[in-house]
Amino acid sequence: MSIQTRRERERGERERLIVTAARELAEAEGWDAVTTRRLAAEIEYSQPVLYSHFKGKDAIMAAVAVQGFAELTAELRAARPATGDARAALAAIGEAYTAFARRRPALYDAMFTHTVDLPFATPGAPTALHEAFSELARVVEPIAADGDDPSLLTETFWAGLHGLVTLMRSGRLPEHAHETRLALLVDHFTARTD
Repeated sequence: MSIQTRRERERGERERLIVTAARELAEAEGWDAVTTRRLAAEIEYSQPVLYSHFKGKDAIMAAVAVQGFAELTAELRAARPATGDARAALAAIGEAYTAFARRRPALYDAMFTHTVDLPFATPGAPTALHEAFSELARVVEPIAADGDDPSLLTETFWAGLHGLVTLMRSGRLPEHAHETRLALLVDHFTARTD
C-alpha cells in the first residue's frame, strides 16, 4: 500500500468518525449540542483537523443528511411491496417514511428541517437524494393521470408526507390520529385510479 493510499484511507476514516460522532451527539442532545469544539473533544482530534475535513458544522450536517438519504432510500426500497397495488405501495412507503422520522429525529431534521448546503431537486444533487426521490417516484408514477407531471406529483406526495410527519413531531397534530391522516393522504392520491 502506498503512502498516498494509506493517507486517503485514514482521511476517509476520520471523516466517517466525525460524521458518526455528529449524528450520535445530535440524536442524544439535539443539533444545538453539535459544535466543532464538542466534536473535536468527542473524537479526540483538534478543531483544525475537523476543519481540514469540513468547513464547519453546516458541512458536517450536510454530510449527515446525505447519509440519511441513503438510509431512507434503503428503508423505502425495503418497504415497497412487490405487488402492483398502488394504494398498498403508497401506504407502505408512507409508513416507512414516518417510522424513519420517528426513529431518527435528529437525522430527519438534518435532512429536511435545518438549512444545509446541498442542492435539492437539481442534476447537481448528491446521488443519495436522487435515489430517495426515485423510490418515492416508483410508487407515485403508477397513479399519475394523463397530463400529470410524475415528478411534480411525487414532490406533492412527498410534501404531504413531510408535512404530516413534521406537524405530528412538533405536537401541532395529535400523534394518535397520524395513521388516519396517512390513510386519507393515500386514499385521496389513489382515488382516481380506482
